[in-house]
Amino acid sequence: MRLLVLGGGPAGLSAALQGRELGADVTLLEADQVGGTNINRGPAPVRTLARAARLVRDWSSWARFGLEGPAPTPDLQAVLANSARVARYAHDKKDMAGRVRYHGIELLERLGPVRFTDEHTVQDADGRSWHGDRVVIAVGCRAAPLPVPGGELARTFNDIPALKTLPPEVGVIGAADTGCQMASIFADFGASVRLLEAGPRLVPSADESISAALARSFEARGMHVYTGARVQTLERDGGQVIIRFTEGGPTEQVSAEAVFAAVGWPANVQDLDLAAAGVISDPRAIPVDAYLQTNVGHIFAAGDVNGRSKLVPTARIEGRIAAWNAVHGPTRQPDYTVVPSGSFTDPEYGWVGMTEDQAAAEHEIAVGIAWYDDMLRAVADDHTDGFCKLVVDRRDHTILGAHVLGEYSAEIVQVVATAMSAGMGVEQLAEMQFAFPTFTEGVSQAAQKVCRSLGIGRFPPAWSYLGDQD
Repeated sequence: MRLLVLGGGPAGLSAALQGRELGADVTLLEADQVGGTNINRGPAPVRTLARAARLVRDWSSWARFGLEGPAPTPDLQAVLANSARVARYAHDKKDMAGRVRYHGIELLERLGPVRFTDEHTVQDADGRSWHGDRVVIAVGCRAAPLPVPGGELARTFNDIPALKTLPPEVGVIGAADTGCQMASIFADFGASVRLLEAGPRLVPSADESISAALARSFEARGMHVYTGARVQTLERDGGQVIIRFTEGGPTEQVSAEAVFAAVGWPANVQDLDLAAAGVISDPRAIPVDAYLQTNVGHIFAAGDVNGRSKLVPTARIEGRIAAWNAVHGPTRQPDYTVVPSGSFTDPEYGWVGMTEDQAAAEHEIAVGIAWYDDMLRAVADDHTDGFCKLVVDRRDHTILGAHVLGEYSAEIVQVVATAMSAGMGVEQLAEMQFAFPTFTEGVSQAAQKVCRSLGIGRFPPAWSYLGDQD
């Protein structure tokens, strides 16, 4: 049986490797370079940029630690060159493509777009074709254009590596994860940033406590944050781009030398000619059932392209499950209950599970919050702004969600995600012994506060080096 996989990002790679492990003959087709947005353009290089931005930020605390020296001056070309280091490491040192081929997978890269000619066959622009008894579509998504007059003046995160100098003024349209990350990185590098979000708050999918705290932090750093701001037009005025928008009243405007848009992440289906295969789709995603099957039984869609989660860990799991179901029949379903997510903003934020509002709509809940300024590690590192919040079911003490803002947020929520996956109750989490002094102690502190509110475990009031904050 031949498995044809379209797309070499995390979902496609996982599907190809899993299919080969199950004994299928596998062909993996990649339009550009294996690794996808994840390695080549998105999380890996952006995280490297964020690291450079964080080092610039940390200079402001040198005096507190008795350190002297001039403020670092970002060399944008050197910073951007370094941001590609992770991709180079994956391709040159680790030889990602070679390892894929080593496992017996037929890998073809830099094909450009391919399109279906029938439900089993795809073809590239040169007329070469490939057949699959089963097909996994894992072509990912792309940054959406800004759909307003003059929208072509807005760049996306893909354009950051092409910058020659740091823009002194930056406008960012869209304040979900990607927009907030870009805004935060530019601000740390010293740009004056204006961040516009059409919705009522930043990071709409996050817990409201994270959205509010992130907005306060951004504004305290001098960023201009506009919510409920619906962009009407972009216009070029010499070296500036004028952003005209409304906040429910008269038209307002701000200007910036460079404008970036992060207003959506639609599926890369525009060139696939899915109709030739009989696959139903829309511009945003390819609908799939619980087994990741499309409406055509032998064609599956995994990763961002199906619109389910749009996170790297989910793409990897979906790729494996799609390949399993393609080879063995539809027997496995992905579970989206525990999917941790983290950001590269300053401050960082992360979460797993339900938000407090989501949980309250379905459960009677208890909430415990540990504040960073009650943890010795946060005080020692001079990063005391932040919190760790647990949301728990009052009836059975199930951990429903965790929301963290501050240093090492993504690592902290992973601790809670592990506990949730293991089925641990909040009492067990409260009894865990965490290394001292660490930021992860906040998980235990928050859990103990929940237990006290539930009247279980006979935990004493939370104690910290800075006094009881229970």
